[in-house]
Amino acid sequence: MTEPDRSTHHKTAKDLASYIDASPSPYHACAESARRLDAAGFQAVDEGAPWGADLAPKGYVLRGGAIFAWSVPQGTAPERGFRLVGAHTDSPNLRVKPRPDAGSAGFRQLGVEVYGGVLLNSWLDRDLGLSGRAYVEEGGALVEKLFLVDKPILRVPQLAIHLDRDVTPNGLKLDKQAHMSPVMAVGDRSEGAFLEYLSGELEVDAKAIKSYDAMVHDLTPSTLLGVDESMLAAPRLDNLCSSYCGVEALLRATQAGSSRPMAVALFDHEEVGSGSRGGADGPLMGDVMERLVLARGGDRETYLRALSDSLCISADMAHAVHPNYADRHEPDHHIFMNRGPVIKINANQRYATEAGTEALFQTACERTDVPFQKWVMKTNMACGSTIGPLTAAQHGMPTVDVGCAQLSMHSAREVCGSMDPEWMIVALTETLKG
Repeated sequence: MTEPDRSTHHKTAKDLASYIDASPSPYHACAESARRLDAAGFQAVDEGAPWGADLAPKGYVLRGGAIFAWSVPQGTAPERGFRLVGAHTDSPNLRVKPRPDAGSAGFRQLGVEVYGGVLLNSWLDRDLGLSGRAYVEEGGALVEKLFLVDKPILRVPQLAIHLDRDVTPNGLKLDKQAHMSPVMAVGDRSEGAFLEYLSGELEVDAKAIKSYDAMVHDLTPSTLLGVDESMLAAPRLDNLCSSYCGVEALLRATQAGSSRPMAVALFDHEEVGSGSRGGADGPLMGDVMERLVLARGGDRETYLRALSDSLCISADMAHAVHPNYADRHEPDHHIFMNRGPVIKINANQRYATEAGTEALFQTACERTDVPFQKWVMKTNMACGSTIGPLTAAQHGMPTVDVGCAQLSMHSAREVCGSMDPEWMIVALTETLKG
């Protein structure tokens, strides 16, 4: 392997940091992805409109917190299989309840619900902002509006050690209902206070806000970390790192040219099971791919033939060996940051990698001089999962699970290697062009 250009890798890591900071919610992640696609000549396509021969060869559809983008070369036969990267836009966090106004002991607080497998302690004593979407009535119609409050308006204060002397020997114990409500102001609980605040941010009357999907986020900017800047510290690396790599790989592969249809699918709700209209266990991927085949003159038979000729690269983050907890990792399959993409394998099908798809991705890495690693979970520990098995089961599509190595997964702030995102993009680009 040739010596990598560190400056190129760091430039990519900094661009990833910008992508993450612009994407505090799944809706903002889709908006940022769409902005990048727009700049490269992709077109937004309406799912409710008919799709025919005049369909944009480079396009995308939005479905809530999910986006599906494609690049189909002109004249591509409808039975030609897809090369597709799948990832997800959501991350574990704290989400605002429908009746948000809470308070106790002279504080106004925000009622929140824990979303996904949150490392609760990581959200304590952080300056928090607010983001999401709201549906607002304007002129008799409901309009979706994104909002982003990137200033310190919330905090979940930790109990002082003087009032919890056993916290060090016995560990911190947090109750999701009792201990995670952020403070937002000093004062008594006030019904309607949250909507009044949100209406000010949206510049609408509070009565016009009919509903919202709101969540909190850590305000610390993403940054290169370490004396040699060998790491990237950021929120939501799981899985915005993979989302970013997938979008950038599609843009690079499209520019380089391919004889195949290529796509990236960024799903929502992976952290809670993927069972939604925009989740990987929903119809989004199948809906769009079949319509792309039909628009090129194919039929259901043609679509099924295309699936058999396709490949999905399920991209989700992987567990680097923790320097303080090496015993938690499979001893013969240690993986490390800044050593390239990780191919994830599980005999019990928590990952969808099989020998054939493993070989395809490995070959792509070898052709582009990208280092790679192979990982399995320690046998006596439960293994997490990804969208990979769902994709393989729903669509019969050969699938490989890959990811960048990271520490602190599901923390409010995570860490990955600053070299790995560029390597992942190069490997995904080569696989897409396949």
